[in-house]
Amino acid sequence: MFATLSDRLTSTFKNLRTKGRLSEADIDATVREIRRALLDADVAVPVVRSFTGAVRERALSAEVSAALNPAQQIVKIVNEELVAILGGETRTLNMAKNPPTVILLAGLQGAGKTTLAGKLALHLKSQGHTPLLVAADLQRPNAVTQLQVVGERAGVPVFAPHPGNQGSDDVLPFGADPVGVARAGLETAHQRQHDVLIVDTAGRLGVDADLMQQASDIRDAVSPDEILFVIDAMIGQDAVTTAQAFADGVGFTGVVLSKLDGDARGGAALSVASVTGRPIMYASTGEKLTDFEVFHPDRMASRILDMGDVLTLIEQAEKNFDADQTEKMAGKLAAGEDFTLEDFLEQMNQLKKMGSMKKMFGMLPGMGQMREALDNFDEREVDRIEAIIRSMTPAERQNPKIINGSRRSRIAAGSGTTPSAINQLLERFDGAQKMMKQMAKGGGMPGMPGMGNLPGMGGKKSRGRQAPARKVKGKSGNPALRAQQERGVATKPAAPAGSSFGLGTQQPQGVDPSTLDLPAGFDKFLGGR
Repeated sequence: MFATLSDRLTSTFKNLRTKGRLSEADIDATVREIRRALLDADVAVPVVRSFTGAVRERALSAEVSAALNPAQQIVKIVNEELVAILGGETRTLNMAKNPPTVILLAGLQGAGKTTLAGKLALHLKSQGHTPLLVAADLQRPNAVTQLQVVGERAGVPVFAPHPGNQGSDDVLPFGADPVGVARAGLETAHQRQHDVLIVDTAGRLGVDADLMQQASDIRDAVSPDEILFVIDAMIGQDAVTTAQAFADGVGFTGVVLSKLDGDARGGAALSVASVTGRPIMYASTGEKLTDFEVFHPDRMASRILDMGDVLTLIEQAEKNFDADQTEKMAGKLAAGEDFTLEDFLEQMNQLKKMGSMKKMFGMLPGMGQMREALDNFDEREVDRIEAIIRSMTPAERQNPKIINGSRRSRIAAGSGTTPSAINQLLERFDGAQKMMKQMAKGGGMPGMPGMGNLPGMGGKKSRGRQAPARKVKGKSGNPALRAQQERGVATKPAAPAGSSFGLGTQQPQGVDPSTLDLPAGFDKFLGGR
């Protein structure tokens, strides 16, 4: 979503790195470019004005003029100010001392409240909580049915005593009481000992008095510990206006950004925390129930400045990778066993559990410079590789070298690919297999201190290893040594005891001067004086 803003800011900072000192004119030009980038990204004007003012004031201060690298100092200032407008610190849910913790979801229709209720429930369930969903949106057509489906997918129970609106008109059915449903849901949570209650409420296409009144009545009925305002990150400047209206009418304790994976500019969503004074707590980053994450202002600022988000990447890996399989693979490599296509398939499936490959690559530092390659990356390539490997026999997966022409044709027909695709996969796998062997021998990835290098990669030999002897390209000028070279005798005799640097006065061991074809009188140079 913030790709354009990230590219603009990265380009601005790149121009600063060529300058050893920054004048006031350089800083003004930089601040002007930052202002344009933020406005183009749809960030609210008051937020832009405050942000650029703070950046300019700090950039003209002593912390930049006295810095060894002013350009890096400017990037540091922009990063810190971005973190500030995004909310400063990460904020999590305030859990009630006496369960259940009541969470009320509010927002406009179409913001994604119902889906987000399931995502939040699944997130809390993974942390050991026992959430209960309450279907208090009785007005939107089939909203109750949708929440029941989402709850079933998340493995979370749904309290829905009323079927809600089953027609096509956006009206409240006769006799439906959303406030009563919310109150009954709270009683049910107490009876069934659920420690979290998530109430899904109705929305409107726009802010109106009926919407605010119903949300206020439900709030008063259940006394929520948290009121989360769900906002569509793609709706532009109206996000700020809507957030302010809900803050004044109902009040909320935190913000949840939905549809953060969209391609809209999305800067207005970044303005909500600064305008309302309420922190952004969660972000929905995709359609799957697992595409949900805690919002970290510092990590989001790093993503926008193309500095990556390695911490989130590590957390996702720890959450999705099977520890037993990882330990088994490590033991296999340590024992010197070959890395097979079966292992390759297992590793690839674990990567798929982490979500979109594009999203994972985008969390690496500097990947903004490869945005075009990322955009062109085909996620279906992983599925094609899996189809190819599953079309092989167990023997072929264990030993790909037995795959000949006829086997390639059979595998290609079974996986719906071509023999050339099979060849490309086997070539890539061969490289991966060599890398795994090298890691097992050298203790880790290439290019890192104390670790071996991959085949074909340069690098200094580690000091603890003995370097191979240099080949002698020419013959020695010393007749005796030249004679030894011609007879294949070692040119460096063992150093006598007590000598320094391999020098001594004793005759070299194992060499008989009488066997050497020397000029007359030369033997006196080989013996002692």
